[in-house]
Parts: sequence; C-alpha cells; structure tokens
Amino acid sequence: MPRRVDVPALAGQVMAGQRAGIAQAITLVESSLPAHRPLARELLSRLLPHSGNAVRVGLTGVPGAGKSTFIDAMGCRLIERGHKVAVLAVDPSSTRTGGSILGDRTRMGKLAESDDAYIRPSPSGGHLGGVARATREAMVIMEAAGYDTIIVETVGVGQSEVAVAGMVDTFLLLSLSGAGDQLQGIKRGILELADVIAVNKADGDNAAEARITARDLSIAMRLMNDESSGRRTPVLTCSALTHTGLDEVWQAVLDHRAWVESTIGLTRRRADQQVDWLWAQIEGTVVDSLRSTPELVSLGRRLESEVESSSVSALEASSEFLAAYAKAVPGFGWGD
Repeated sequence: MPRRVDVPALAGQVMAGQRAGIAQAITLVESSLPAHRPLARELLSRLLPHSGNAVRVGLTGVPGAGKSTFIDAMGCRLIERGHKVAVLAVDPSSTRTGGSILGDRTRMGKLAESDDAYIRPSPSGGHLGGVARATREAMVIMEAAGYDTIIVETVGVGQSEVAVAGMVDTFLLLSLSGAGDQLQGIKRGILELADVIAVNKADGDNAAEARITARDLSIAMRLMNDESSGRRTPVLTCSALTHTGLDEVWQAVLDHRAWVESTIGLTRRRADQQVDWLWAQIEGTVVDSLRSTPELVSLGRRLESEVESSSVSALEASSEFLAAYAKAVPGFGWGD
C-alpha cells in the first residue's frame, strides 16, 4: 500500500472495474494502520452510493463438504449466464503467528481464470469466528466495481456463520451424505441460520446416500422451522463434480431472496444490516484503540499475569483496565 493514497482516483479505478484498483482498495479497508482508517472511510463514502445491487450469498459447510469446489462450479455457471462473480473467502489466521493459508485460488482454478470473476482470500486476523473484519467493506467495493453476485465463504461451521448471516441476503449450508455423522457435526444454531441446504457430492455411489441425507435433513428442518413464517427451508442434492443440481440450488437461493423482498423487504433487511455494521465499526475501533495504546497493552499484560496467578480476580482486573481506558480515551466515561 503506497504511503499516499489518492482516494478519488482509487474510487474511480474501482468503479471502472480495474483489478489493480480493486485490490488496492480492499487492502486499504483491511488495513489496521490508524493512518489508513480515515482514507478507508472516505473511499467507502464515495463507493456506497454505487453498491447494494448484488445478490449476496453466504456459504458454509462441514469440513470436506467441498465448498471451494462448489463455488468454482457454481461461479463458472453463473458467469456463463452473463454474471460477474466476486468471492470473498475468509481463511483461518493462526492465533499464534497471524499466518493464513490463503489457498482458495488454487481450489477454484477454473473460476480464477475468468475475467468476470474476482477471488479475494482474506486472513481473518483472529477476529470472531474467522470472519475478516473488513468483509462488509470488501462487499461494498466489489458491488461498486460492477460484480452482481457476491459469495462469502466461511472457514467452517462455527461462530463465523452468525456474522456472515448478518451481512448477506441468503445463507447456504453445504452438507455431505451420511446423515447420522453429519447431523451430529452441524450445530442446531447453524441449521437455524440456513436459508437453503444442499447436500453436495450426490454423484456415483454417493447419490442414493445423498438423497437419504437430504430426507433426514428435511425432517430435521420441519421440526425446527417456525411454521408461522410461511416458508420451509429447502433441502436439495447436488454435485459440484458433475454439475448436477446446481441450477436448482441457485434457483432456491433466488427464490429465498424473492421471499425476503415480498415479506421483510430487501431494503429493510439491508437497513438492519447497516445498523449491525455501525456497531461492528464501533467495536472494531474500540479494540484497535486498546491494541494501539502502549500503556494499555502493558497494563493488559500485567493484569493477565495477575489473573493467571490468582492474585486478583478477573472482575477486579477488568475494572482496573476500564478505569485506565477511560483516562487514556477521553469521553469514555467509565465510572462516572
């Protein structure tokens, strides 16, 4: 990232669909450097009026469900129909080193070759459930650049799904055949979030087993769904390998989005998501201030040591830290 960023020029590059400009813009909004935050805000303010028209899909699934292969196949299919597809794939960052695998491009080889696709693997940076903090901002950038389909791939079944479900139109859960083991591996909360469920790898000898799994998942969803909503979560089978069932899965995604528009209202849903974004930004800024204030970092380490040794309680340590934070950050008002 250059030291000086010409924000108006960068916004122009993004809206012109220039890949180098898109990459620089996402790097800017992902940056944790304090000097980059006002630049990122200015950039997003310029791009927001040109965003919001894409179909936003969150994708998750148990390990081995074939998420990247599914995206590769589905993305290519959508591009063949004239769409532009952006994939924001959040990789798990190491909690010890901060490192990230960032291997999604190798697992989406065919899609990565298309000029109408943009794949951005972003390290989670240790934030909640592996969701990259700047995912919402990256979605704005991709939409302003003319991408009409945004797919957010999460790292797996966990807390990240709650965050992703709060920023997309439709949440798609990818499962595998073998209902007993798979149902045990999927938390109830994740099933409740799912708007569409697809049992992948329904090909060859697995086809019959996939249908059985889909049946069992359908039964589970009937028990869990709120009948008052007037909608039942569809459970389908597909194969990213043979491309069978992909059209039906995508139609289910579009049907859900149409249902949202006719009931809740897509504008209302997006407005609620903007409020969530507001608080995510506030929380992120607070956390950044904690990490960038040397005296607070030093105090935090000392308090951690004292809590570990049981010389002070966690409650006492947190009170001391917040009192110090109130002094370091004027207007916080802790203890007033």
